[in-house]
Amino acid sequence: MARLLIAFLLLFAGLVGGGCTYNETTEEWQFDAISRDEEIALGAQYQPEMIREFGGEIADPGIVAYVDEIGGRLASYTEGEDPELPWEFTVLNSDVINAFALPGGKVFVSAGLARRMENEAELAAVLGHEIGHVSARHANERAGSGLAIGGATMIASIFLGTQIENETMAAFAGLFTVAGGQLVNLQFSRSQESEADRLGIRYMARAGYNPVGMLGLMRVLQEAKEESGSGRLAILSTHPLPEARIRRVNGVLEEDFPAALASPTRDVFADRFRREMLDRLPPETPVALRPPEHLGGHTSGLAARWCAHCRGMAVQSD
Repeated sequence: MARLLIAFLLLFAGLVGGGCTYNETTEEWQFDAISRDEEIALGAQYQPEMIREFGGEIADPGIVAYVDEIGGRLASYTEGEDPELPWEFTVLNSDVINAFALPGGKVFVSAGLARRMENEAELAAVLGHEIGHVSARHANERAGSGLAIGGATMIASIFLGTQIENETMAAFAGLFTVAGGQLVNLQFSRSQESEADRLGIRYMARAGYNPVGMLGLMRVLQEAKEESGSGRLAILSTHPLPEARIRRVNGVLEEDFPAALASPTRDVFADRFRREMLDRLPPETPVALRPPEHLGGHTSGLAARWCAHCRGMAVQSD
């Protein structure tokens, strides 16, 4: 029993390094495995690495200004202190269909996904979804859950007098340092993905976009999946299948935004999106000329472990 007491004390000592805060976005109390300043530092540290892993940044000044304006406007409608985060929005020079975010406000969308979209509201939808992950602090939430599970495993092993492989505990330790890419291996639950969709719709509506754009984004993903399978649809490795999301998003719109469904072409800004984004993007790389990692949805380096910072949601039906 003495060993069990010591284990509890050690776990408690590890957990009190964080703390509980009220998240104004989710309107819930949340355990902070790492502080907001640490989230910001991690995002800033790993932003350049993510850009390198995904083919570099589309540096066209017009595209940069356009996406910054949309993303910044959406982020300005987040809750609490989140509008003051150092938000940055990057279009990646990658043909892989993907989008993700790092803790602290670094948001990425691939050129491959942007080319599939038809209007600005769909772009606002994907940016809003990733902003939702950041504002809900989903990465921090998952890190805290990991610590609790790892601590319980440690306590059980000590109480039973057994030795366990330390892989789980090592992974949780890596959450704090991103050693070996552990932080970017965070898994999001279906409820967190759904929450990010709902938050994206919330921020779109506040910013003056027709929230039907979120439904349009889901259909873009569905069409891409049907055309090419999941090989270049990297976003499917980290998000629920679009069929399930279409049902849930449609339910939210029917309940909260029936007028949007009744006028699906209003406030979607298709002409501006084509002028400011599609006409400026470089042409898609022919399949025969793509490097091998593009054919498998980026199988090398951190790119294989990070997508939309919610790896592990895996391809699954509702």
